[in-house]
Amino acid sequence: MSPHTPAALGQRKASPSLPRRALLALVATLACGAAMPLQAQPNASGWPAKPVKLVVGYAAGGATDVIARLVAVKLGDQLGQPVVVDNRAGANSNVGAEAVARAPADGYTLYVYTIANTINATLYPKLGYDPVKDFEPIGMIAKIPNILVVNPKLPIKNLADYVRYAKDSKDGITFASSGSGSSIHLSGEMFKMQSKLKMLHVPYRGSAPAVTDLLGGQVDSMFDNTPSALPHVQAGKLRAIAITSAQRSSLLPDVPTLAESGYTGFDVQSWFGLAAPASTPRAVIEQVNAALNKVLAQPEVRTRLQELAATPDGGTPDKMRQFAAAEIKRWREVVKESGASAE
Repeated sequence: MSPHTPAALGQRKASPSLPRRALLALVATLACGAAMPLQAQPNASGWPAKPVKLVVGYAAGGATDVIARLVAVKLGDQLGQPVVVDNRAGANSNVGAEAVARAPADGYTLYVYTIANTINATLYPKLGYDPVKDFEPIGMIAKIPNILVVNPKLPIKNLADYVRYAKDSKDGITFASSGSGSSIHLSGEMFKMQSKLKMLHVPYRGSAPAVTDLLGGQVDSMFDNTPSALPHVQAGKLRAIAITSAQRSSLLPDVPTLAESGYTGFDVQSWFGLAAPASTPRAVIEQVNAALNKVLAQPEVRTRLQELAATPDGGTPDKMRQFAAAEIKRWREVVKESGASAE
C-alpha cells in the first residue's frame, strides 16, 4: 500500500503532461485505495499481509475471551491487519491449544496461552501437544486474582474465623470449584496444603453452578475468579475474606491478601499471555511483542482491564517463557499432592 493516505492523494491534481494511459492507471489506483481502510504498514518482511487469527481455548463471554477481544482490536490497529478471535472451546482449553500447535508457523495464527495450559501439563496424562515445545511465547497480557468467598450466613468474618470454623467442624469446610484441576480448585488445594486444614473439594461443571450452590448454602466457600464473584460480594450475597494475589485489589481494598494473613508467599492468579506455534520467525515474534506492549500501555486498555480486576503485565518473550516454566513446575507439585486428574 502507498505510504500516502487516499485522502491526501485525492487532493492532488494530475499533471496535464501525464500520458492518458498513466492517468487512467493513477485513477484506478486511487479508486482501489479509497476502498481500503487506513492502517499501519507491515515491516520489511511483509508480515502481516492478511488478517491474523487469535485462538481462544474457551467459549465466548468468559474472562479469557473478553480479554482476548479487547487486545485483538487494539493489536489489529498496531499491526495494520485485523486480528480475529477464533473460539475453540473444549477439554479445559486443550482443543484450542492443539489446533494452534499444529498450525503453520507463519505468524497468522496466535494463541491466548493461560494458566490452564501450565496446569494441563500435569493434569492430563496424555496431551495432543507439548505445552512447552509446541509454542513460542510472545508476551504476558494480564493477571487476575482469585478471592476466597463464603456464604454470609456462616459465622465467618475473616480468614481467622475461616480457619477456626474448619478446625471446629467435624467434617471440616467445603470449597467449590469450576472443575477438578481448574485454577479455582488448585487455589484451594494450595491453601489446604499450607494451612493443613480439613477441606473437602466439591467440583462443578463450570463456575456458574458452583456460585449458585454457594449462594444457596449447599457449599461453604470458593476460591473464585474475581470478575465472577465481585458482583455478588458488592451485593452482599457473598463475603470476601481474602484475595490470592500478593497485593490487595483496588476493587476490594479492604480485603486482605492470604500472604498478609499469615500465609507468606501465597500468590495465585489466573493469567493470560500471547503465544505462537513453535518455529514462528523471530522477527514476527518481536513485532507482535512490541505491538502488544504498546497496546497494554494505552490508558483505555489499562482502565478496561482494571474494571475486569485484571492487572496489565507485559514484557519480553523471555519473561513469559520463564514465568510459564515456573508455573508448570509449581502446578505439577500441587496437582500431584491433591490427586487431581482429568480422568
